[in-house]
Amino acid sequence: MAINRRKPRSAALRFQSFLSTDDITKKTPEKSLTKGIKRCGGRNAYGRITVRHRGGGAARKYREIDFLRAERDVVGRIAAIEYDPNRNVRIGLVFYINGAKKYILMPQGLGVGDTIISGDAAEARVGNATRLRNIPAGFTVHNVEIRPGAGGTFARSAGTSVQIVSKTDTHATLRMPSGEMRMVPVDSWATVGVLGNADYKNISWGKAGRSRYRGFRPSVRGMAMNPVDHPHGGGEGRSKSGSHPRSPWGKGCKGTRTRKARRNNNLIISRRRK
Repeated sequence: MAINRRKPRSAALRFQSFLSTDDITKKTPEKSLTKGIKRCGGRNAYGRITVRHRGGGAARKYREIDFLRAERDVVGRIAAIEYDPNRNVRIGLVFYINGAKKYILMPQGLGVGDTIISGDAAEARVGNATRLRNIPAGFTVHNVEIRPGAGGTFARSAGTSVQIVSKTDTHATLRMPSGEMRMVPVDSWATVGVLGNADYKNISWGKAGRSRYRGFRPSVRGMAMNPVDHPHGGGEGRSKSGSHPRSPWGKGCKGTRTRKARRNNNLIISRRRK
């Protein structure tokens, strides 16, 4: 997918780049597969900000994606490719022969008119979904379940994929997009192929306004704050007072490990960070 650059007719356009939309074949979403989305500005149920720098943004509707690939053993045809404002990968509108309509994430090599199917007997080709036990080692997959029936969890963003390294009777060893090696049950479902729109990471947003359209609010440097607001604040000139970089709450923020021990940590073979 091509990256388009605009002529620098203004300062705002000088450094901006945009993804080509030549692959999009339908501009308006399927009404039966959309719903309103209520945004919270990074606040939890008590109204407290738990994710900073969120709020505002352009109005959008949520497209219901079939992460479960629930239409089993039913042939579907890609009817249209659409833009989804809620994710960085294109979505495909699938018409099944039983009359159902679903949205799926679009992998590379799949286009309008192609047929897909999900099921235990499905062939391991791009767009088809089946259990990991039915996909040969070495294949790349996306939309992988962490446990059977949970719906796709891993590799759902543009250009990402998971490689099946090896399999046993109970678990498959996967190489994650981050480089982490982990095991998941072989009865978990996955979709064959690499997700498209890989050039998304090469976009130059060009101006602060484009981040605001996406719902991201500005971030203030801790060094620009007062000591009461941040450990880096205060001092005559720029100074962290000789301390290591810290978050506003005093936790180490560059290199300090903060990941909590979880019950499924024994399924992680090697971390992404050596």
